[in-house]
Amino acid sequence: MTRLDRPSEEVECASGDESGVSVMTAREVPLGGPRAMTVRRTLPQRGRTMIGAWCFVDHYGPDDVAETGGMVVAPHPHTGLQTVSWLFTGEIEHRDSAGHHAMVRPGELNLMTAGRGISHSEVSTAATSVLHGAQLWVALPAEARGTDPAFRHYAPDPVAGEGWEARVFLGSLLGDRSPVETFSPLVGAELLLEPGTSLEVAVDPDHEHGVLVDAGRVEVEGVPGTPSDLVHVPTGCATVRLRAGEEPVRALLLGGEPLGESIVMFWNFIGATHEEVAGYREEWQAQITRDGTVVGDSQDVADGRFGVVPGDHLAPIPSPALPNARLRPRS
Repeated sequence: MTRLDRPSEEVECASGDESGVSVMTAREVPLGGPRAMTVRRTLPQRGRTMIGAWCFVDHYGPDDVAETGGMVVAPHPHTGLQTVSWLFTGEIEHRDSAGHHAMVRPGELNLMTAGRGISHSEVSTAATSVLHGAQLWVALPAEARGTDPAFRHYAPDPVAGEGWEARVFLGSLLGDRSPVETFSPLVGAELLLEPGTSLEVAVDPDHEHGVLVDAGRVEVEGVPGTPSDLVHVPTGCATVRLRAGEEPVRALLLGGEPLGESIVMFWNFIGATHEEVAGYREEWQAQITRDGTVVGDSQDVADGRFGVVPGDHLAPIPSPALPNARLRPRS
């Protein structure tokens, strides 16, 4: 759970209690494709729904596309959030209803702002034999949820020191700053550590952080993290100390100021209330349905809040049914 208060002073980071460093383990979720590509999801989960404004963390691969079918995610809607795509290996084609068409490639940020509503598709390219990366979401603060849809691409240059290298794609870290604007204070970076390397990263003590381990074993403030773990570091820490094990480490460092407000999140929608989110779902279903049946080609989707994804002919993805109870706010 995100803390709503601000620490009055820096504290020593320590494991073993509610206020200290903790490890969030992943659960496997089938994403789609002919043989159901599987992702490892660490956020949200029952014990914690956000790290700063980061509200969703999926980690996948390395997957042999010949076996999994790769990523085939047909047009689907979003509201109230930003999607952050980051690849280690492979290539994904992005199309959205705001007219953006881009390739997601390793080491390059692709950030899509859903705002008041957008739809998009993500399909791995024919040239991709191995797919490996992370798909992340950021919740927009209430005053920004009605913003117009947008898209931003940024390829950060690496910064390096003894035994380490980093690519800072959001915020400021390790002496580098991303030019990409965000709606709340955030940081995002890929870190590479050589075996045995220790790295002390200066961070904003008003932020909480998560270290998503992709490869190798790494201690975060003395707490061991293994591949697919998300190690949470609470607010109040002025540094995050990392130490690689006997193998090279690759990880994503994600952080941000606690959002400080509740959100309602269902499927791909974020809003302020149950009624708002239910309304978004109803609008999407109305756009993609004819005579009670989902259209077979996304070019036949009706105009509306979520638009039409140009050039995509996959059948749009219908929303799952709402639960038989009111959606509960998350914070």
